Amino acid sequence: MRIGVVFPQTEIGADPTGVRDYAQAVEELGYRHILVYDHVLGASTRSRPGWTGAYNSEDMFHEVFVLYGYLAAITRTVELVTGVLVLPQRQTALVAKQAAAIDVLSGGRLRLGIGVGWNAVEYQALNENFHDRGARSEEQIALLRALWTEPAVTFNGRWHAVADAGLNPLPVQRPIPIWIGGYSEVTLQRAARLADGYFPAGKPADDQVRTAIEHLRSYLREAGRDAQSFGLEPRLSLGQVPESGWADFVEGWRALGATHLSINTMGMGLTSPQGHIDALRRAKEVLGV
Repeated sequence: MRIGVVFPQTEIGADPTGVRDYAQAVEELGYRHILVYDHVLGASTRSRPGWTGAYNSEDMFHEVFVLYGYLAAITRTVELVTGVLVLPQRQTALVAKQAAAIDVLSGGRLRLGIGVGWNAVEYQALNENFHDRGARSEEQIALLRALWTEPAVTFNGRWHAVADAGLNPLPVQRPIPIWIGGYSEVTLQRAARLADGYFPAGKPADDQVRTAIEHLRSYLREAGRDAQSFGLEPRLSLGQVPESGWADFVEGWRALGATHLSINTMGMGLTSPQGHIDALRRAKEVLGV
């Protein structure tokens, strides 16, 4: 199992020195990847008093591709993972170009986790359709892989048309791995058919989690795919699981077949990048990774 970290988007702050120190410390501690959450815009609650979304305009988010351009230059081995990029609110060819650039500049270290998101406010602001986002994401995946592997592409889909055009440079990885995140049954089906891996959520002992993994493996079999070559990456949130339960959490997911795991330090009341680094150092000691 490859153990990585969740970049503390909402708590890292805007000082580039803190971002640099955090990323380099993660690499020095031996963690294998940095996973970044994505949001472009936060909805203001001043005009939405009943807002129930997980984030709003008070929450900080560094833009993922710009962030990874920076991290590609100041790290050497750590994998760069989006977990997840809200793909359908973006132009597909532009995502292909940005992802290819990160992959080239990092020496082939990008893994693109994608999802369809939940925030209609962002979709409206980015002039994309919130209501067809699931189906559109499937066509986006097909186009991304074509653009990453062929010098020139002709593609005619329901939402996309490319007439004999391509990226230059192409990425190091051809294609860049695509993983899917989300919690619905249709997301499990989509991941089994189209993705290289899936990001589950929850505790490994929960019946709902075990049922979801069983369904995922059933869908993989229906798609004629080998579950052993399909990635699975849950998250351990240190602020939600007591330290005495960290090892059992990891071993529980290992028994369920997880190939990767990310450690999340947000929500622990930490107030500085160094606080997050110290928490990751403690997790490394406790877990022996």
